[in-house]
Amino acid sequence: MDINKIREDYPILQRQIEGRPLIYLDNAATSQTPRPVVEAIEQMYYRYKANVHRGVHTLSQEATDMVELTREKVRAFINAGSIQEVIFTRGTTEGINLVASSFGQMLESGDEIIVSVMEHHSNIVPWQLIGQRKRVTLRVVPINERGEVDMQSYEDLFSDNTRFVAVAHVSNVLGSINPVKRMIEIAHSHGVPALVDGAQAAPHVQVDVQQLDCDFYAFSSHKMYGPAGVGILYGKRYWLEQMPPYQGGGEMIGQVSFERTTFAELPFKFEAGTPDFVDIAAFGAAIDYIQSLGIDNIAAHERELLNAAVDGLMSIEGMRLFGTSLNKSGVVSFLVNDISSYDMGLLLDKLGIAVRTGHHCAQPLMARYGVTGMVRASFAVYNTLDEVAAFVAATRRVADMLR
Repeated sequence: MDINKIREDYPILQRQIEGRPLIYLDNAATSQTPRPVVEAIEQMYYRYKANVHRGVHTLSQEATDMVELTREKVRAFINAGSIQEVIFTRGTTEGINLVASSFGQMLESGDEIIVSVMEHHSNIVPWQLIGQRKRVTLRVVPINERGEVDMQSYEDLFSDNTRFVAVAHVSNVLGSINPVKRMIEIAHSHGVPALVDGAQAAPHVQVDVQQLDCDFYAFSSHKMYGPAGVGILYGKRYWLEQMPPYQGGGEMIGQVSFERTTFAELPFKFEAGTPDFVDIAAFGAAIDYIQSLGIDNIAAHERELLNAAVDGLMSIEGMRLFGTSLNKSGVVSFLVNDISSYDMGLLLDKLGIAVRTGHHCAQPLMARYGVTGMVRASFAVYNTLDEVAAFVAATRRVADMLR
């Protein structure tokens, strides 16, 4: 890939911060958006804006076609069996909440849900909320020092009361790529369905939901070079047909009377109200963009950046890296001596480098490592080896300054 040519798609990368060229390394939080996606948003507003699925007029039909084309693009991108299994949400968080709320209604007191210690809060709190209502217990899979799931402990957690598994495909802090296919196989051997939080995986690795055999898979547009406010929940039709709707309103109904309401067929049963049809259509452009570059090419480039970052950071005295699994994505989290992550991030910003600091919505994981926060650098296709070198040099400079 010609990275310099790719960077031309991102005008924001020409910005300066504190008089220095912007080096954007906060891609695990949100990626930047290329021109083709922004242009797709503009086209939707200027040529096609009309409410979808409801109008017979031309604009409504055209907008509907574009939304449903994106649904098909998503289906192909993750190899879902049917567009009926692809539900539009506002993001990964809403997708997980949808499953927790709807599947959760089928849970009973004493049931257990398995999660891992590395989960994002979005894959912890929704299960706690349903657990409080249903008296359901969370069972937590530990990890080793490298940031890898303890598979023996995972297997041992299953009991006659286990009803659900919810795990991250890739840790947003450690970058660890979890063996989710094997974890799903184990869950299914106990008759237990599994949800995968794919927010940090879908932009970086090939996702095949049929090959994984997951029951649910959730991810977000804004981490995939797309607009914010759009997400995807994949669900096996078997479960989606059993689950009650997450929300009520227009679009998701069959017939409504004051005595009784019936619900629409999948996927519309779970899509109440007017969808974000502008950004959904633009998400289709983002998928096209990723496909044009090739997800394997993106992964290889990010691996090169990651290796360079790890090698450089480890040359800094007092460096402590978190998440050292060989099977990991383009994320590196660290601390230097007793320098706070906030101070490190603030001074790196003064040098034009955007990183994430704090607990990264993963406080149980911070507790596992005995820290309150970390510095996280995360990579995307438009980052360069020169940027990585500048980031390492800046980190060394800040570390020397604050010793």
